[in-house]
Amino acid sequence: MNAGRRTLSDSIERIFRRDRIVVLGALGAVVLLAAAYTVAGPGMDLAMSGDLGGAIMVPAVWSPGYAALMFAMWWIMMVAMMVPSAAPMVLLVAAVARRQSAPEPPLATVAAFVGGYLVVWGAFSLAATLLQWGLEALLLVSPMGMASTTPILAGALLIAAGLYQLTPLKRACLGRCRHPLGFVATHWRPGGWGAFRMGLLHGLWCLGCCWALMLLLFVGGVMNLVWVAGIALFVLVEKTAPFGNVLGYLAGIAMTGWGVALLVGIV
Repeated sequence: MNAGRRTLSDSIERIFRRDRIVVLGALGAVVLLAAAYTVAGPGMDLAMSGDLGGAIMVPAVWSPGYAALMFAMWWIMMVAMMVPSAAPMVLLVAAVARRQSAPEPPLATVAAFVGGYLVVWGAFSLAATLLQWGLEALLLVSPMGMASTTPILAGALLIAAGLYQLTPLKRACLGRCRHPLGFVATHWRPGGWGAFRMGLLHGLWCLGCCWALMLLLFVGGVMNLVWVAGIALFVLVEKTAPFGNVLGYLAGIAMTGWGVALLVGIV
C-alpha cells in the first residue's frame, strides 16, 4: 500500500514538474520573442538620407498606421518587461489548476490567466502611446529616442514616480504582487473565464504597482535598451526578492532626490 502511494505521489510530482517546465518554457519563449522585437526597434520607420560620410535619421510622421506600430511596440515591450515578474503567480495558477481536476486542461487555465494579465498591459500601452503622441507634439519628447528633451519633464516624472513609491497604494499593490499564494487563496475562480478574470485582477494590481516606473521610460528613452532592461530588472527584484519592499522604498527616495536635482539644475 505504501509503495502504491509513493508511486502515485511520484507520478503527481512528475506531472507538476512537467507543468512547470511547459509553463516556464512558454513564458520564456514569449519574453524572448518580445525582447527580440523590442531590440529590433519596430515602428520607428526611419528613412536614411545623406552621403556615405554620415546618415541622418528622419522620424516618420504620426499617422493611424504609425500609431498602431507604436502601440504594438509598447505592448510587446510591456510583455518583455512584466511577464518575468509575473512568473511565480503563473506557476502557482498552473499548480492549483492541476489540483482542481477541472474539465479544462491546466495549461488552458494558465493561458486564460496570462491573457487577462496582458489585456491590462495592453490598455496601459494604448495610454502610453497616446501620451507619447502628445508629448512629441509638444516637443517635450524626442521622436527619435523617445526621451525627454527638457529636464523639467524628466524631473517631474522622477519626482512623481519617487513619491508614488512611498504611497500606501503602491505598498498595497506591491504586497499583492509579492504574495501570490494569498492572491490565489482569496481570488481563485474556476474555469477559463474565471482564470481570465483573475488575470485581469492581478494585472490591475501589477499596473498599480508599476505604472509610474514605466513612465520613467520617457526619462531615459523608450528605445534605450539599457534603460528598459534596468527598469525591468528593478521590477523583478522589487516583486520577488526578500528585500524588495526596502529596495522600493529606498528607490523612491532616490528618484525623488534625482528629480529635484534636475529641476533646480544641480545635475
